[in-house]
Amino acid sequence: MAKKSVASLQKGGGKEYTKVIITTRSPKTGAYAFKEGMVHNDKVKDTVAAATK
Repeated sequence: MAKKSVASLQKGGGKEYTKVIITTRSPKTGAYAFKEGMVHNDKVKDTVAAATK
């Protein structure tokens, strides 16, 4: 399934998106959690800046 979704992003406007993975640390357990999503290239800096606040 992953190959199909990646292959479909290579067609058309899929190259305009970037996969962003943000790590956060749980204050209770100290374990890391990962939040990932597809973000338009123009909004990558805004997304990372909002996550670091």
